[in-house]
Amino acid sequence: MKICIFCSANDNIDAEYFRRTEELGQWAASDGHTIVFGGCDMGLMECVAKAAKSAGGMTIGVVPTKVEERGHVSDYVDVHIPCDNLNDRKALMMAQSDVFIALPGGIGTLDEIFSVAASATIGYHAKDVILYNINGFWDSLIAMLNDLDTKGMVRGEWKRHIKVATSLQEIKDYLQ
Repeated sequence: MKICIFCSANDNIDAEYFRRTEELGQWAASDGHTIVFGGCDMGLMECVAKAAKSAGGMTIGVVPTKVEERGHVSDYVDVHIPCDNLNDRKALMMAQSDVFIALPGGIGTLDEIFSVAASATIGYHAKDVILYNINGFWDSLIAMLNDLDTKGMVRGEWKRHIKVATSLQEIKDYLQ
């Protein structure tokens, strides 16, 4: 399976996010999965790629030109897919991946989560996004999604396309 990871490229974040990201990357590789990620050499992006590579896995980096221009392409990219911008990156990541896991992240991660989920609600694909809710990181987003559901703003129910996991075991269970 190709597992796309959406996550932060920041380094100055909670150490627990790095620990759990490393655990995820190592498990994915040891279980034979390929990691698809943004190809950046910073933050949780670098962490998941390094962890997967250290466990003998393969990575696919979808790298925007701005990341390349700034010299921030990860050394842990096996397959390098260049792209012009973030819209291209999301489209290529969706085409390359079977499932998406959102680790802690910021505006870019939110953009990726909702692009995948919105595409699924319209019927472009049937791929899930799993929010890896490490230490309650996604609690406020989950509350907002529940509020949107309550107000009738989500076609169907958001949980049809976005799953929530608080542990690696729950992620494994979703992927079986």
